[in-house]
Amino acid sequence: MIDAHLHLWDLDAFVSGGVRPYSWLGPQHGALFRSFGEDEAGEVLGEAGIRGAVLVQADDTVADTQSMLGVAARHPWVLGVVGWVQLDSPTQAAEHLDAFTAHSVFRGVRHLVHDDPRDDFLDLPPVRESLALVAARGLAFDVPDAFPRHLGATVRLARELPELTVVLDHLGKPPLADATAMEAWSSDLRELGRLPNTVAKLSGLHLPDVEYSADSLRPLFEEALEAFGPDRLMIGSDWPVSTLGAPYGRTLDVLLELVSSLSVPEQDAVLEATAIRAYGLPVTPIPQD
Repeated sequence: MIDAHLHLWDLDAFVSGGVRPYSWLGPQHGALFRSFGEDEAGEVLGEAGIRGAVLVQADDTVADTQSMLGVAARHPWVLGVVGWVQLDSPTQAAEHLDAFTAHSVFRGVRHLVHDDPRDDFLDLPPVRESLALVAARGLAFDVPDAFPRHLGATVRLARELPELTVVLDHLGKPPLADATAMEAWSSDLRELGRLPNTVAKLSGLHLPDVEYSADSLRPLFEEALEAFGPDRLMIGSDWPVSTLGAPYGRTLDVLLELVSSLSVPEQDAVLEATAIRAYGLPVTPIPQD
């Protein structure tokens, strides 16, 4: 399989003007509050028998993207990079895209919308203009932790920019422990899934007050299948964020148990083919035995 959602960060590498990178990450995150580098990631993937991964930005900085591109140049297991560009400035976004797309491994863009104070970020005219540039370059756009603030806006974005491939990370972060909120999440998810330029990731599903098991997550999996179908779902570990909930192997085992209920061609789609198509990765799917 391809791990479609993996992070790296070095808490010491990009200190500039006294500002620490990855400002969202602090001592309150316990064992997560340290650097996670390329060697450790390579070992984790190798032990699990993963053929490759998509590196996804964890900081709204050029430096974070440049670091991932450097890792990709050193390690063939990096199949794609989803980086950050200054979306609220089309001029800067174009400059960033010109620089990053010189690297063929650069396959998508993401912004930490859940940490951005602007509730209307995805509806801002400069952001829409920048995302049109992203689409014109054949790149995907990832939206993290979209529910509740940004899932409706993600639907509007995908509808109004049909040429843009919109990737919903972590199924939008469904509020599984809140039945009322789940109704709103389900409605938005199904509306998003009706748009053919959208895909979703089975990732980041260590949810508050919910046991991390196939039985607990099955309602989410079934909702995602109903909304997107297996041809528009992909699997990702969200490592190392996922280590707060379970080791890498356990995180994948639960997701793979859910996927095992599908037919073999459907499993092929979720485990590799969707990620390859959505991001334009330079590999060919390997059929399951």
